[in-house]
Amino acid sequence: MSRSQETYNKKEVRNKKEKKRKDKEKKRLDRKENAQDGKSFDDMIAYVDENGRLTSTPPDPSMRRKVNAEDIEVSVPRNSSEAPENAVRKGIVSFFNESKGYGFIRDLDNQQSVFVHINDFVDSIGEQNRVTFEIEMGHKGPRAVNVKLDK
Repeated sequence: MSRSQETYNKKEVRNKKEKKRKDKEKKRLDRKENAQDGKSFDDMIAYVDENGRLTSTPPDPSMRRKVNAEDIEVSVPRNSSEAPENAVRKGIVSFFNESKGYGFIRDLDNQQSVFVHINDFVDSIGEQNRVTFEIEMGHKGPRAVNVKLDK
C-alpha cells in the first residue's frame, strides 16, 4: 500500500482556505440581500445648512445667496497689511554656549526668548550683551538674525 501524498497539515490548510472562501461568499450574499431593505439614494444624501451643520432636509431655494468664486479663500489668507513696524528689535543675550554655537536673546519689548545661532552674528557677542536683531521664522520657530552689538 502506498501512503497518500497529502499530509494532515496540508489537508488542514486546504480546509481552512475553503472555509474562509465560503464564509466570505456568505457575507457577500448577506450584504447583497440586506441592501434591498428599502434604502435608496435619497436616504443617504446629507445637506449642509447655512451654519455649516449637516442636515437631512434640503435647503430652501428662496434663501440662496450669490457667492463670488474669487472671494472664496481655500488656503491661509495672506496678511498683506502686516508690515513689520519695528523690524529691528533690541534685546539682551540671556544665554550663549560658545562651544555649541547657539543661545537665546530676551526681547526687551515683549520679554520673549528668541533662538540665535552663531552664524547669525555680525559682531562678536557674549552673554548679557545688549544687541539689536531682526526676527525671522526658522524651522522650529522664531529665530534672531543680523545680530549686532547695541551701542
